Amino acid sequence: MDPLRILTAQYGFFTRTEAVGAGYADKDITRMVRAGYWVRFRRGYYAFADEWTAWDDVRRHLVRSRAVLRSLGDSVALSHASGVVAHGIDAWQLDLRRVHVTRLDGAQGRIEGDVVHHEGLAVAEDVIETEFGLVLRPERCVVEAASRHPNEVALCVLDAGLRSLLFDEATLRARHAQMQSWPFMQHLQVPIRMADGRSGSVGESRGRWWFRTLGFPAPELQWEVLGPDQQLLGVCDWAWPEHRTIGEFDGKVKYGRLLKNGQDPGDAVFEEKRREDAIREATEFVVVRVTWTDYDRPAVLARRLERWVPRFRDWAS
Repeated sequence: MDPLRILTAQYGFFTRTEAVGAGYADKDITRMVRAGYWVRFRRGYYAFADEWTAWDDVRRHLVRSRAVLRSLGDSVALSHASGVVAHGIDAWQLDLRRVHVTRLDGAQGRIEGDVVHHEGLAVAEDVIETEFGLVLRPERCVVEAASRHPNEVALCVLDAGLRSLLFDEATLRARHAQMQSWPFMQHLQVPIRMADGRSGSVGESRGRWWFRTLGFPAPELQWEVLGPDQQLLGVCDWAWPEHRTIGEFDGKVKYGRLLKNGQDPGDAVFEEKRREDAIREATEFVVVRVTWTDYDRPAVLARRLERWVPRFRDWAS
């Protein structure tokens, strides 16, 4: 076994110095990269191509972030989108093309290669030690990442942060209040007010954003339906009880989450249908299912939902 695999199993990468220490000469390193066995993802830092290509964008960003911290040391802490990823918070649609760090040494902000350096503001109490190294506190990472993205993405990452249970709503709102005069923060007023850790997935958060954008009232979240003998029949993603309407996000990931040991996806779909039938029978509510592609056709989504839930304003007005 190549001893460098031990390093990549722990960190995801190895350095040129470590490759030389493992017996590779400079010409060997060049040959391995040209032959496609290794990937040089930043100067002096390498990964095995078979591992690199198997990883998704989030995993690759984690590896790049580790490499950046190795390179820059204690003069920086991971922040913004990179901090979100390091804390294990869902990073849907966050820009992961560069690693974001906040300077702890007073150096000026700048973009340098694959790293965005942000100037540190009141960071002393915000820096925590993690398995990665220094990372800013999760609520600060989430707010700063959200500030650099459109409101739909912002709400998704704010909900994801709350869903992670690394901080609560009071902490999130206090953090935003502390930072609301900072650059890029002004547009976050609405997403911060809407942020709710009860949104069980990105799909559910996107639905909440589109309901608001399309002019529908805010739904109740994780609405419990009880049977005649008060047994729990199910928990619905969204509900408008006053309009006798339930909304469910219907995503492939959801069915994967529902799988029991030895169960195939078809069984999970069948069980979900039985659950929905029981809910419909117990409540006599309409059930509107929303899929990921519905968010690409908001006008169609609005026409489907407004049959049951009145809009308080028209989207086009």
